[in-house]
Amino acid sequence: MGLSEDETEVSMEYIRVTKENLEKEHICCAISNNKDVQVSSKKAWLAERFEEGLVFLKSTERGKCFIEYIPAENAWVPIEAEGYTYIDCLWVSGAFKGHGYSNDLLGACIEDSRLKGRKGLCILCAARKIPFLADPKYLKYKGFSVCDEADNGIQLWYLPFSAGAAAPKFRPCAKHPHIDEKGYVLYYTSQCPFNAKYVPIVEQTAKAHDIPFRAVHIETKEQAQAAPTPVTTYALFRDGEYVTNEQMNDTKFLKLVSAQN
Repeated sequence: MGLSEDETEVSMEYIRVTKENLEKEHICCAISNNKDVQVSSKKAWLAERFEEGLVFLKSTERGKCFIEYIPAENAWVPIEAEGYTYIDCLWVSGAFKGHGYSNDLLGACIEDSRLKGRKGLCILCAARKIPFLADPKYLKYKGFSVCDEADNGIQLWYLPFSAGAAAPKFRPCAKHPHIDEKGYVLYYTSQCPFNAKYVPIVEQTAKAHDIPFRAVHIETKEQAQAAPTPVTTYALFRDGEYVTNEQMNDTKFLKLVSAQN
C-alpha cells in the first residue's frame, strides 16, 4: 500500500459497491467465484453494514484495489472515536501498486468524510509494516500520526480535519490484550473473507493434533467493540497472551505451534 511522491499516475475508474449491485460486483480481496464460501461470507457481512454507513469503493478492474470505511461509531473495533471515519481496509497490491490508486481511494474517503461532517479518519497500524495492517510509511506521508498504542504494538493512527479535534483512542479492553484462557483462542469476524475458508481448516488441524484450540466468531458490532484485542478480524491468543493477527493455513499454524513448544 505504500506509495512515494514520484509514482506514475495512471487513470483508473472506480465504482461504489452498494446493496443493489453487491451480488454482481467482484469484491476484490477474495476469489471471483460468487459461490465460493469466502466471497459469500464477505458479501453477507457487507450487506448488513451498508445501512450503518459502510462505503466500499473499488476499481472497475478485477484485483486488490479498494477502500472500505465506516463511521467509527459503527466500526467493528474497540475504539472510542466519535465523529471520525474508520478505515477498515485500504488495499492496493499486485499490478495496481505504484500508480497512485491508494491516493485516489484515500482522497475519495477524505472528501466523502468531510462532506458528511466527520472529524477525520482513523485506522489500525503498527510501528513497522505487518501483514493485513496499513503501511505506517504511507500513513505518515499522507499526514496521519499515532494517537494510541496497545501493549501488543498495534497502533491507532488518525488524520484530524481540524487542529482541535479530540484524538481517538482504544477502549480499555483492547489497550491491554489478554484473556484468561489456556490453549489457543482465536477471535475473528467475517469482515475478512479468508476466515470462512481457513478458520475451519485450523480448527480441524488443531483437533487432529490434539492442540487445545477454540475459535470465537465475533458476530455483532457490540461484541467487536468489547473484544480483548485491537484487531478483531483475526486475533490469535496462546495461554492468554496475544500472538498474531496474521491469517493461517494448516501448515503455518503447525509451524507456529512447533516454534512455541
